[in-house]
Amino acid sequence: MKYLREVVRYGYAPFMMFGLTAAAYWVVSELVVARGNSWAYLWLLPLLAIAYATSFAAEKIAPFFDEWNEHSEHGDMAANTAHIAAYELSAMNGVFLIPVICWLFPFQGIWPTEWPMWTQVLMAFLVADFAFMMMHYLSHRYAPLWRLHAVHHGVGRLYGYNGVIRHPIHQVIDMVVGNMPLVIIGMPVPVAVVLGFLISVTLIVQHSNVDARLGPLQGHLSIGRLHHMHHVNWGTEGDCNFGLLLTIWDKMLGTFNDKPKREITSKDMGIDELPNFPKGYVEQLLLPFYYEPGKGEPERYKKLAAKTPAQEAREQIVHAAE
Repeated sequence: MKYLREVVRYGYAPFMMFGLTAAAYWVVSELVVARGNSWAYLWLLPLLAIAYATSFAAEKIAPFFDEWNEHSEHGDMAANTAHIAAYELSAMNGVFLIPVICWLFPFQGIWPTEWPMWTQVLMAFLVADFAFMMMHYLSHRYAPLWRLHAVHHGVGRLYGYNGVIRHPIHQVIDMVVGNMPLVIIGMPVPVAVVLGFLISVTLIVQHSNVDARLGPLQGHLSIGRLHHMHHVNWGTEGDCNFGLLLTIWDKMLGTFNDKPKREITSKDMGIDELPNFPKGYVEQLLLPFYYEPGKGEPERYKKLAAKTPAQEAREQIVHAAE
């Protein structure tokens, strides 16, 4: 078991980021682009399912915190599954809109279509990584955006299933800021599809409850402990490490932090103003309309907070005494 744990720690991130992305790239470049089989895009769905299943298995073998694997205790699996479906469906709709956007902005000769496809994907990811990082940074600075982004930060644990938790409105803004410039200058659909797959896998890895070892890349990728630091519920101390994957943008912006003031525990995730963050999908979609940053927890969530039988019994005793 110890040997398997080490294999997972060192092999998880490379398998997800390089192995599965390489498989997705082969499907798109060989089956779709080279052979003209558009239906082959459907092969990305089982690859995405493998990504989620791999994260689920790896979390059991080499977790950061065993407590984060107690799915029934957290009661968030149903909502997170709904978020996954909404996120991936929205991403697919975004790809379908690319031909329309290209028709509206018929620029020619700007995108380097003569480059090998892998270099186009790499360039697109670097641009998207920077754009998403800046959007992420702004989402922590401006209250209207933070109210939407709070849906992602309210979770009490990090694991593969909650990497793509987004309020649909915030996801649309993310897509416009991160992908629209690329599409306007001519990013082809196949490149956009591989980019979308890579971003999904990156989010899964970034939030996985896997004690991944990154070797010489430690400190250069916003994975694991670095992203835990971003999700802590210590007031504004989590306003750091905004990168989607690379930490270089945070280092340039002065928002990189790899040394928390104290040890991060399994209880330190979430938003300090929202200790009773709703577990239901619909309630999470409604949260931005009730939550006002800086004004404490809305009464709605205090009332919705589930009480244990012991808490209810104690309340009855207190009320009887009064």
